[in-house]
Amino acid sequence: MMDIERLMEWLRMEQVISSLIAVGVLLLFWLLRKVFSKYIFTIVLKISKKAPNSFFSNIMLSFEKPFQWLVTIIGFYIAAGYFPYFNRESLLFLDLIRSSIVILIGWGFYNLSGATSNLFSNLNTRFNIKIDDILIPFLSKTLRFVIIAVTVSVVAQVFGYNVNTFVAGLGIGGLAFAFAAKESLANLFGGIVLITEKPFTIGDWIYTPSVEGTVEDISFRSTKIRTFGQALVTVPNATLANEAITNWSKMGKRRISFNLQVTYDTEKVSLERSIARIRKMLHNHADIHQETVFVTFDEYKVNGMDLMFYFFTKTTNWEKYLQVKEDVNFKIMDILRDENVTFALPNSKLIVEEQK
Repeated sequence: MMDIERLMEWLRMEQVISSLIAVGVLLLFWLLRKVFSKYIFTIVLKISKKAPNSFFSNIMLSFEKPFQWLVTIIGFYIAAGYFPYFNRESLLFLDLIRSSIVILIGWGFYNLSGATSNLFSNLNTRFNIKIDDILIPFLSKTLRFVIIAVTVSVVAQVFGYNVNTFVAGLGIGGLAFAFAAKESLANLFGGIVLITEKPFTIGDWIYTPSVEGTVEDISFRSTKIRTFGQALVTVPNATLANEAITNWSKMGKRRISFNLQVTYDTEKVSLERSIARIRKMLHNHADIHQETVFVTFDEYKVNGMDLMFYFFTKTTNWEKYLQVKEDVNFKIMDILRDENVTFALPNSKLIVEEQK
């Protein structure tokens, strides 16, 4: 009996010691995680920042958190070998460890895909590769979607699920899925149409029957447009792809068109000189596009003689356009005053006949 009791006591002591070792291993790897994040990662990050581009720095930042969790998972795996009440060779435990590592790798690549926007922008500037600004965020989102899909499929295979059977099963219910996701698919294809036809890009000022403003982002489902009242409007891609889109940012010049009426008592010579001087002023104006400039005595109106002005500014910027238009208006006013030509105002005459 004494021998059995001693054996039981020795086994209990061994279990306690093994449990303490397991806890010690966990604490050791927890400390290693802290040391890595505080010292080693900081040193490596400083070294990577000295590289000619930011690619290595992006890799380090993207995999920082996944690597810390990887250290923790390795600690759990090693500690499980010492814990007396747990079987480390359990298939479920091994599948959880493998799937966790797959998820961490997918997490790192998901974070890294967020830096692809900067990568594509650098390719644009360095190698003169014409990647449209509106395509860059869309490519980044597509890459993230692919990473998530691959990660989920690998994890499913780790747990013994046949992904090919699942994909084949989608074909059986494909018709129902297509009807259920009809609007989502329409928005997806609408986004593809907007990207391939490129009626606008990020930062363009556009006008549609739905909204007017500056394009901020385009995703699989919708396009975000910032209005001039600073409201953010989200328009489904299917709606936007089927609307007439006016891209004001693509204008090469901006039109100014208006009419002025002068009084009927204006002398012909004064009117001719005024029109000639205004034409000359517009032809010599640095901000007026010289391809089309019309200043003419257009027609007779009820209240006066109508002068038509039709020309374009070189700038398409709204603020600069208004400044040029104001400058031209003041110059026209000065010319008309110099020539003693007065503006016609709406008026009426009352004729009273005397009765004899």
